[in-house]
Amino acid sequence: MEKKALLEMMSQVAEVELIYKSKVKASERPLISSSLDAYNVLKELWEEGKIDLVEQFKVLFLNRANRVLCLFNVSSGGITGTVADPRIIYTAALKVNAVSLVLSHNHPSGALKPSRQDEELTQKIKSAGAFLDIKVLDHVILSSEGYYSFADEGLL
Repeated sequence: MEKKALLEMMSQVAEVELIYKSKVKASERPLISSSLDAYNVLKELWEEGKIDLVEQFKVLFLNRANRVLCLFNVSSGGITGTVADPRIIYTAALKVNAVSLVLSHNHPSGALKPSRQDEELTQKIKSAGAFLDIKVLDHVILSSEGYYSFADEGLL
C-alpha cells in the first residue's frame, strides 16, 4: 500500500526539462569585444520609443566566444526606476547556457552617471555570478545620445 501511495504522489510532482533551441549559427551571432559593441547591439534591439520613456533592464547572454546568445528583457519600470532580480537573471542565464553576460539599463533622463543603487546592484549580480561561474563582463547604461560602461570606468 505504501508503494502505491508513493507512486501516486510522484506522479503529481512537476517535471523540469531543459532545452535550448537556436535558429542562428554561432558564427552568425554578434560578437561582443568592447563596450561599444555591446552598446551598438543593445541600441539596435531596444524597443523603439522606450529608451527616453521608461527605465528598462535587459541582459545580453553570451557564449564562450563572446557571441550573443540572446537578449533577455528583465523588467520595465517607470520614469525613475525598474527592478532587476538577480535570481530571474541567473535562471535565464542557466537556461540558455550562458558563460558570461552584459547587464544594461537605460536612463530616460539622459544622464549616464550610475546611481549608488546601480553600483550596488551590479556588485550583487556579479557576486552571484561568481558562485555560478558566469562572468559579468559589463553593465552598460544607455540613453538615446550615448552610453556609460562600468567596465571602461573600472567599476567591475
